Amino acid sequence: MDTSSKDKISSGDASRLATAEQQLRQLGIKLPAPPLPFGIYVEAVQTGNLLFLTGMLPTAGREAKFIGRLGAGLEVEACHQAARLAALNALAVARQHLGSLDKVTRIVRLGVLVATSGDVHEQPKVADGASELLQDVFGKDKNPSRLVYGVASLPLGVPVELELIFEVSA
Repeated sequence: MDTSSKDKISSGDASRLATAEQQLRQLGIKLPAPPLPFGIYVEAVQTGNLLFLTGMLPTAGREAKFIGRLGAGLEVEACHQAARLAALNALAVARQHLGSLDKVTRIVRLGVLVATSGDVHEQPKVADGASELLQDVFGKDKNPSRLVYGVASLPLGVPVELELIFEVSA
């Protein structure tokens, strides 16, 4: 590709040309250490070309970084940031399991559980905290299907829990 062609690539197109690992560097994102399980389970299970992640929480080390429920002490923006942190933890687990996020060929499913105080309808805005990060790293062409649930309570008192399924190369 000549220089003039490169100049014509929009930022959206450029992100599709970069690998996931390159995108992380370009975005200045350093993934946290993968979280350790809080119980008797593993963080990731691969069967064939599918990688299933356990529920990802907005934690750092063994500590919840966000506590509370949407509409009862936490606003949309805080819960949005909690979803982003949970997604960063998910990427850290996927990278640890795969060796590189470049092995992700597609994000199949993103499930987002949002702890709410009851009559709250902004769960999709919270889920976008995870969806935006995943799109920034992998590009729009790998966006997953998504389910968003409002629930009464989540582990450790956190406002958000993510479930992810990735398609991966051999």
